[in-house]
Amino acid sequence: MKKNLPTNGIYIGVGAAFTTVTACFLIILFYITEDRVLRGAAVLFSLLILLLDIILILLLRKKLVAFSESLNACIDDILNGKQNVSFDLESETLTGKFNYKLKRLYEIMQRSRDQVEEEKQSIQGMISDVSHQVKTPMANLKMYNSTMLERQLSPEKEQEFRKLMESQINKLDFLMQAMVKMSRLETGIISLSVSPAPIYDTIGLALASIVLPAEKKDIKVSVHCDSALVVPHDKKWTAEALFNILDNAVKYTPPGGKVSVTVVKWEMATKIDISDTGNGIPEQHFAQIFKRFYREDNVHDTNGVGIGLYLSRDIISRQCGYIQVTSEVGKGSTFSVFLPNERQL
Repeated sequence: MKKNLPTNGIYIGVGAAFTTVTACFLIILFYITEDRVLRGAAVLFSLLILLLDIILILLLRKKLVAFSESLNACIDDILNGKQNVSFDLESETLTGKFNYKLKRLYEIMQRSRDQVEEEKQSIQGMISDVSHQVKTPMANLKMYNSTMLERQLSPEKEQEFRKLMESQINKLDFLMQAMVKMSRLETGIISLSVSPAPIYDTIGLALASIVLPAEKKDIKVSVHCDSALVVPHDKKWTAEALFNILDNAVKYTPPGGKVSVTVVKWEMATKIDISDTGNGIPEQHFAQIFKRFYREDNVHDTNGVGIGLYLSRDIISRQCGYIQVTSEVGKGSTFSVFLPNERQL
């Protein structure tokens, strides 16, 4: 069985081999000549070479020990999670080159650790947000159910309570569906499939689910889009993103208002404007409305959980697009969705 020699054994072996060669040289020299001066010079020369050999081996050992200690110190710092690990990158030596590779490995490990920590914080935040959103409808359901069990209600009042319970159940169902979509997107379980397709058809899919709510509020919905316009996008998920924006437009537009969809092809991107005549959004809240579960203080009476715009921005950004907002309080808002005209790799 082959065994690895210890470092000290290598040093001893090299020294012994050199001593043996030197001794053999002297024996041969003494055998072929009787000149005392030559013999003395040969002995002195051999002793000098042997001394230099010993010094060279000791220096080499010292260098290897220093390299090993430096390497062990760096690895210990990395394993202990030290934030600022020092690497000797200045010298053009084997140690410097090795430290450069070690530094790259450390940076990769650090990025992975940071990414895991970010994902952990994101999951904790999501759990906290969900528990907060679920708490209110669950409390309402318990209250309605307890009232119906403990009190004798008239048929009209019982019917009213059943409708209230149904609305809370619908809110929980919508929340769970939205959470499933969001988690699948964020964890990469669902990947978007971007391919050229008519954007008119995608807008039609988005409009299908808001036509009835718009009719109930007597809101006029208009579309201005070239039916032959082809844009690279994921049809299903882009329709989901546009629906969330349209759904908000209908929810927050007073009865008798207007919602319009206008599509314009620019040189680099296609712009989809969704405009309404609703309440409008203060400019200082433009960035906040895309946060998960964010809702304006003046719209808490309207059904919703504040996750639609978060999903819309995530879906569009995954297609290398973006969303802009312009709004004036009391006059309405316009959400502009930009999708690249060329498929991005």
